[in-house]
Amino acid sequence: MSEKLSGLRTIAILEAAKGGLAFIVALGLHALAGQNLQLVAERLVTHLHLNPASHYPNVLITAAAQVSDKNVNIVAAGVILYTLIRFIEAYGLWHQKPWTEWFALISGAVYIPFEIREIIIYFNFLTVSALLVNLLVVAYLIHLMFKSPRSER
Repeated sequence: MSEKLSGLRTIAILEAAKGGLAFIVALGLHALAGQNLQLVAERLVTHLHLNPASHYPNVLITAAAQVSDKNVNIVAAGVILYTLIRFIEAYGLWHQKPWTEWFALISGAVYIPFEIREIIIYFNFLTVSALLVNLLVVAYLIHLMFKSPRSER
């Protein structure tokens, strides 16, 4: 397997994993429709022995409190759309479709300013890791796209 194919397939696996995680979230939202999502989030945080006052558990609880019965289906539909985009991107990268290199580059680069903002506000292992992985993916795609002749792409 070539270096390019190996790298693209690694990114494809990462994108498919993000899509799979989003799909699980969408299923969870659908299953929990009609329930008090804030209470469910608080129970989950407690069950996982997390501090509800710390940043990420608090974000989860706050977000769950804002999801009402009216908009839970809209949120689930948005998550399904995100899932489809990630799976299409993963499929295209796995099969070396030329348009997906650009798509992956743009969709990765879009998150960089938000990830930098998160590091400035909440400096921790998770925020730094997310930025570093994203920067590696974007840098690798730039390297591929500008290193290889157009005929290969």
